[in-house]
Amino acid sequence: MKTLYFINGAMGVGKTAVSRALQKMLPDCAFLDGDWCWDIAPFRVTPARKALVMENAARLLSAYLACGDVRSVVFCWVMQYRETAESLLSMLPLGNVRLVRVTLTAQEDTLRARLSADIAAGRRSPDVLVRAVSYLPFFEGDTGAVKVATDGMTAEQIARAIADMGT
Repeated sequence: MKTLYFINGAMGVGKTAVSRALQKMLPDCAFLDGDWCWDIAPFRVTPARKALVMENAARLLSAYLACGDVRSVVFCWVMQYRETAESLLSMLPLGNVRLVRVTLTAQEDTLRARLSADIAAGRRSPDVLVRAVSYLPFFEGDTGAVKVATDGMTAEQIARAIADMGT
């Protein structure tokens, strides 16, 4: 049985780092970051772009899930609305797939420290700090996923905990 690891959370909580660490731990594992499907410049949220991104993410995920050489798929993305995750999942062939849904969380001070370091290193633009902090409340309620706090943990420690959920 294949496993789809569906990892959600605000910018800066560690989704990409954890997903990369998880990919290294799992044999025959594909990794897809939802941001890759949204890489359109300039960035604008319009109904047409949202539909395109969802369709592209669903196609890529479906192709990975259909491939006989892939045993696990790790997908991460900022899905601040539960409906976004539910909509994407409804587009996937999950009949014979174990689904592991995780929402990564972090305290505001942890998030600010991580993002400030990324901004200083030139990996992120300064505007991400305000947006990320404003997104934190979206992940406090019921996200339909197991919540994992990333404060004080390495990406590898978090990835190990998530990998254990898939067995």
